[in-house]
Amino acid sequence: MATITVTDTARRIDDANEVSQFLAPLGIWYEHWPVEGRLATESTAEDILAEYKPEIERLKQRGGYVTADVINVSPDTPNLDEMLAKFDKEHTHSEDEVRFTVEGRGVFWIHPDDAPVFSIQVEAGDLINVPAGTKHWFHLCDDRHIRCIRLFEDASGWTPHYVEGAVHDAHPPVCWGPSYVPGETKTKPVVEL
Repeated sequence: MATITVTDTARRIDDANEVSQFLAPLGIWYEHWPVEGRLATESTAEDILAEYKPEIERLKQRGGYVTADVINVSPDTPNLDEMLAKFDKEHTHSEDEVRFTVEGRGVFWIHPDDAPVFSIQVEAGDLINVPAGTKHWFHLCDDRHIRCIRLFEDASGWTPHYVEGAVHDAHPPVCWGPSYVPGETKTKPVVEL
């Protein structure tokens, strides 16, 4: 399940209904889809798209998306650091960024105009969208692996538009372990280097 952390206040939200309620005023959707037992260990991108076709079609109707694909990122991905460097700085897109996480974990940082910066750690089963024009950036978690279904409004995809006065440097890349409790000093987050 997704976990939201508001770094300024150390507030942590990990209940699915509360996550949805927190994100909804910002136009961010959150859903949790079952993954256990739906896919074989070595599922291809085609297998994944076929298995989740009903959900993908529903999202296409909801958001006007025209295409979907599967991205698979791992430590063996060629030019991984260069690829991640495109998205680990605060940016926006001219269309929604929609991700359903099939495997792995990552952190979307969101910088609302009128609220504190917060992170959304996603893992297998989590669907979120980052609406067009929303300031955000992304980090992989410690194992540098994530596999996601992506949906696009334009078949050619999107590019990042970097933000002047970006705040991403003030928020180090972290993934919270399952035992982390905000304000507790004995437990520390796993920090990517």
